[in-house]
Amino acid sequence: MSSVEDSAREIAARTLQQFAENKGWRLMIAIAGAPGSGKSTIAEQVVDVLNGESGVSAALFPMDGFHYDDAVLKDMGRLPYKGAIDTFDAHGLRHTLKRLKANEDDVVAVPVFDRSIEIARAGGRLISQSVNIIVCEGNYLLSRQEPWNLLKPIFDLTVFVDVAEDDLRSGLRERWRSFGLGDADITRKVEENDLPNGRAIISGSDEPDMRVKNPDAG
Repeated sequence: MSSVEDSAREIAARTLQQFAENKGWRLMIAIAGAPGSGKSTIAEQVVDVLNGESGVSAALFPMDGFHYDDAVLKDMGRLPYKGAIDTFDAHGLRHTLKRLKANEDDVVAVPVFDRSIEIARAGGRLISQSVNIIVCEGNYLLSRQEPWNLLKPIFDLTVFVDVAEDDLRSGLRERWRSFGLGDADITRKVEENDLPNGRAIISGSDEPDMRVKNPDAG
């Protein structure tokens, strides 16, 4: 069993324990970490594990759907720094999380980021009222910076994925290489944007309820 699978099962076990204590009320889980830390893969596997349990329904809710559009970032002069904390709609994310937690609507449409075209697709995923557990994953879910610091109280369980910087660098380079970028562009994106963001996330995140390690991130 890989460390990713171990981490996913550890989070799922803690989630099910929390769900039982909440007596069936919808549970909101945050999985945070630096870009390239493997949090998205872990979150996907947590959802798979939870959906394999009898009587439990889980859904994935990625934070990346709240990226500002490239046209907006260009007007802001922030397009080269896409992925930094100020290039996301923090208030939109917060209100959607609160709507999901309230679980008053029969279905909630959430945006999903399409990395192949670098654009968020509105209404890219539907989360129905019957879903018991929402697993939200993203870089800044535990940030102490305003207004991001308003997110943590919404969650019932918070997780941070720890990974060594060398593994982050390796994983990020491989990610951009898979999208067809050349070495010069990869180096610029990783060293000038992704890694600085990753360091800021690691140092600027609040303490989670649990930490998991992912040495396989690279």
